[in-house]
Amino acid sequence: MALIPPFRAYLFDVDGTLLDSAPDICGAVSSVLSRTLKPDVPYEYLRTFIGRHLVDLFGELFPEASPEQVEAWIQEYREIYLSREHAGTVLYAGVAETLAKLGGLKTTATTKSTLTATNVLTKFGLIEHFQHVQGTDGFPSKPKPEVLQRAMRGLGVGPEDCLMIGDSVPDIVAARAAGVKVCAVSYGYGKPEELRACEPDYWLDSLSGLVAG
Repeated sequence: MALIPPFRAYLFDVDGTLLDSAPDICGAVSSVLSRTLKPDVPYEYLRTFIGRHLVDLFGELFPEASPEQVEAWIQEYREIYLSREHAGTVLYAGVAETLAKLGGLKTTATTKSTLTATNVLTKFGLIEHFQHVQGTDGFPSKPKPEVLQRAMRGLGVGPEDCLMIGDSVPDIVAARAAGVKVCAVSYGYGKPEELRACEPDYWLDSLSGLVAG
């Protein structure tokens, strides 16, 4: 895989890229499911949906559920997730140091809402490294490209200026649709074989590789 040159701007996924948030995300989903007909969905199954919209998860588990029921579960999840106050979430090794050293403009392109993304970056001491924060606020989530497009507008940059860094297939697909170069990380929640099949432009086993050398 090619060495990563410097870019004018960097678009970061959050869950599975900057933060290991699976315990809180999957824990909140499990709390919702505990009151359904499928209370014992395995953690590893839930983990594979991180970075995708919860509509996908509940739709796969309950194909007969109405849109209203799915939305009710999603709202319940959001309340439970926020109430956990990210107690089980940790920074991946080297993230803070890498962001401090990395030049260029920085924003997020996450499935979290902008408010939640801002709050979690603040909690973990990362917000100072970002000139902009962009979440998914009432528009289609990745693999659709809208969150990346809005992130770029927020920084005032074009696709040719940017590198998207993420851990999932939706990150790669969204970046391709937005015309942005993409770097996959191997330490997150995506399956390495599926990520490699998407042929990302760059590949990292640690985020620190962004500033290596």
